[in-house]
Amino acid sequence: MLCYIDYTEEGCTVEEDLISKKELLELTGISYGQLYRWKRKNLVPEEWFIRKSAFTGQETFFPKGQMLARIDKILNMKDDLSLDELADVFSTVPSDLQIDKVELMKRNIVSMETLAFASPLMGSLTVYSFEQTLFLFLLDGCLQSGEMSLDEGKQLLLTMVEQYGKFEDKPCDLVFIRKMGLTLFLLISTGSELYVEPRVKVVFRIQVAKKIEELKLKFTTM
Repeated sequence: MLCYIDYTEEGCTVEEDLISKKELLELTGISYGQLYRWKRKNLVPEEWFIRKSAFTGQETFFPKGQMLARIDKILNMKDDLSLDELADVFSTVPSDLQIDKVELMKRNIVSMETLAFASPLMGSLTVYSFEQTLFLFLLDGCLQSGEMSLDEGKQLLLTMVEQYGKFEDKPCDLVFIRKMGLTLFLLISTGSELYVEPRVKVVFRIQVAKKIEELKLKFTTM
């Protein structure tokens, strides 16, 4: 069985099955032409096309779970969005769209409580950029999960505001660790390994690119 190493949001590495190109096309019913058109349009990341040796020679494989989930999204959304619009949704680069405070709450992107909490830190804005909305979206999700206190929420928001731009749109993960009552937030490159001492708890590891995708989907329904 072929597998590759993936990084979960909890920061653990797991082996995920790979699926061959032939099996993928048969299972999903898509054509060879569709698959490579989606690749050219950046709907499917280049790094998901994994070349490996097989008994028939070099073959192309894909991370099975991620690829099937992506194809399902494309097929379900392609009637409502163009391929270029879909490519923007799946891109890890933040959008240049903006949204006002009323729409943020109306569309349940960010709760009123989170906006009120974040205002002293971000300023009393009436219109938010996509990046600012992303920070609030991350903050809101973590606060709603119950895994994080308000003080820790402040640390999360300040970390994103001060450090996120240094990645220059490259994929990164937000890591929250805790030890003996002390908390720390880190931004690290997606796919990089994280080693911590035994008594340190990794509360969560979030792939920011996935949250960008979720947020772009919410924006496309506006």
